[in-house]
Amino acid sequence: MNIVTEFIIDSPLLPLVSIPDTLEPDEIECVHALCLQSDVRTFTVRIDPDDDVSPENLSALDEILETTLLGDTSDGTVYQLTVELEESISEAFESEHIDATQLESTTITDNQWHEKKLFRDYESFNEFRQSCENNDISFELVSISSGPSVSDGIAESGLTDRQREALSLALSRGYYESPRKVTAQELAEELDISQPAMSSLLRRGERELLSASLGTNGQLNTLSV
Repeated sequence: MNIVTEFIIDSPLLPLVSIPDTLEPDEIECVHALCLQSDVRTFTVRIDPDDDVSPENLSALDEILETTLLGDTSDGTVYQLTVELEESISEAFESEHIDATQLESTTITDNQWHEKKLFRDYESFNEFRQSCENNDISFELVSISSGPSVSDGIAESGLTDRQREALSLALSRGYYESPRKVTAQELAEELDISQPAMSSLLRRGERELLSASLGTNGQLNTLSV
């Protein structure tokens, strides 16, 4: 059974807590995270423009390797930040410990992340909580309840059966892990289709999922240069 959880993790070593700690914002929102390497993550964050945070302010922080200003939405200025993780945080955030989907933007304050995630089952949630505690990350559970099936959520996203099949196979085989455990060619062979056809299924499926997740509110206004 899927588990919907709301929790707070607390550590001065958590990614991006240096922003509210040293700059003006009381909090920022993290809307997406991508694993590049075991100790490097790229985060998409939203910051209130009234907080007067500049790309130069962000780039000056020790943990941030690269800062990219993406644009503006009605909810704030959006940045893509590439961050080098502390060793203990990297271990806690390993993909094998996080069998979950982010349900809402993560609120980041001084030393804390406030998150809402859907875990595949209670065992997956408990493994993540234990991993945090093993790496000296304080874990406070705010709420926990049974959630809808992951497959139900996928079915409502507008995916075709073939796109769903391709994405499910790719996820189960480790295609979206870093480093990847399987290639698109290997996935294509399992489905008995060509590699370009497999890549097209994944790309179109990913686009459908992103469109369903972000909606029109997730679109960015392009910056002029």
